[in-house]
Amino acid sequence: MINTNIKSVFELTQTFSSEQVCIDYLESLRWGGIVVSPFDSESKVYKCKNNQYRCKNTGKYFNVKTGTMFENSKISLRKWFLSIWLVTAHKKGISSLQLARDIGVTQKTAWFLAHRIRACFGIENSNELEGIVECDETFVGGKNKNRHKDKKVAQSQGRSFKKKNVVMGTLQRGESEIIERPHKVIPNKTVKEKVTHKTSRMNAFVVDNTKKKSIQPLIYSFVKTDTNLMTDEWWAYKGLDKDYSHKFIDHSKKEYVSLQDSSIHTNNIEGSWRILKNSVNGMYNHVSKKHLQKYVDEFVYRFNLRKVSDQEKFRYLLLHSDVRTKYTELVQ
Repeated sequence: MINTNIKSVFELTQTFSSEQVCIDYLESLRWGGIVVSPFDSESKVYKCKNNQYRCKNTGKYFNVKTGTMFENSKISLRKWFLSIWLVTAHKKGISSLQLARDIGVTQKTAWFLAHRIRACFGIENSNELEGIVECDETFVGGKNKNRHKDKKVAQSQGRSFKKKNVVMGTLQRGESEIIERPHKVIPNKTVKEKVTHKTSRMNAFVVDNTKKKSIQPLIYSFVKTDTNLMTDEWWAYKGLDKDYSHKFIDHSKKEYVSLQDSSIHTNNIEGSWRILKNSVNGMYNHVSKKHLQKYVDEFVYRFNLRKVSDQEKFRYLLLHSDVRTKYTELVQ
């Protein structure tokens, strides 16, 4: 019987004590007791030896790993499961060097495993947002003042993103309301409490620049019209008031929360950018623009599921592990 309430790495290794246990668990998650051919979902399936199956209509053989990140991998599922747990559970991610030490493989293998896992994180980066949504951009790539004097870039302050990459984000605020509850000490008295019922969630994407043509299409793609939209004063957001209830805060005037309406601000998404930068700059030695979107997907996955247990984050990724990345795609 598989333990469905795993709370630690120790319990994970105890639960998935053999390769066969991992295979049985993955089959249960993916197929729910009814094996489905990845080549023809309507075909009858025959069970063969060594956890293999054959699709009647195509004549092709397959197993539970076919069409997933695990396909053709020489790494055992036990190490794959441990890697997924470590990558999803760490709040700021885990470096390939640390992952290599934890699961007993080379750094090159750990780097490849981590990127195959990151390729599946995009499942949480296409949410349809509504209610009150904050929009903002940030620049990833390290501060100019921290560069060696031979690598400093002239006039790279503010919105000048030379040697940096632009990430555009939209964040839906959590819904909350004021409710009244009995006072714990004083009889016949009630107190008002603000309770959040829905956790905020976000999308974020690497874009070429901070121009209107790069920013607004993402807003229209993922934010419902007539939504309350909160931005800063940047000119690329102009014109959104035709389809949204658009309000902005003027940072150029040192304004961060509107004096007229305290709900007008972008503090939530700006706070999330600090988490992203701490992860990218503090955990990984170097993140190229080619792979940056995968790291952003990882950040969004972790942010959106921050209230979910490590066991559920692990299970959720296994359920959506049908994205396979080849090594040549990563290094070319």
